Amino acid sequence: MPSLIDAIRQGEAGILTEPGFPHAPPDWTKQTAADLARQEGLTLGADHWATIQALQEYYAKHQDVPLNTHELHDALDEKFHPQGGIRYLYELFPGGPVAQGCRLAGLKAPAGTVDRGFGSVV
Repeated sequence: MPSLIDAIRQGEAGILTEPGFPHAPPDWTKQTAADLARQEGLTLGADHWATIQALQEYYAKHQDVPLNTHELHDALDEKFHPQGGIRYLYELFPGGPVAQGCRLAGLKAPAGTVDRGFGSVV
């Protein structure tokens, strides 16, 4: 019988998820993300985690349709508009909020995001 904490952490499919990250991929952990970020020269703060959570949620909500990179970019810009939008996110994620953010969120970056022409530098 699962403990109360395990029951709280279970996602819709019955897969354990990180607390606060209900849409995380099954094999993703905050520790893995923090370790990868450290390797990339980042220390994750509250807005980094909020971006990671937003990316995971976006992917979960759009899993049945082809991913539209520009729509994702615009959704991030809108969500973080009060802080400065996508410009602010590039300060947080110098490798690109979509490309680097997806990598840290345990998600496959959409096609074309790891491209200097799109704004990715990694």
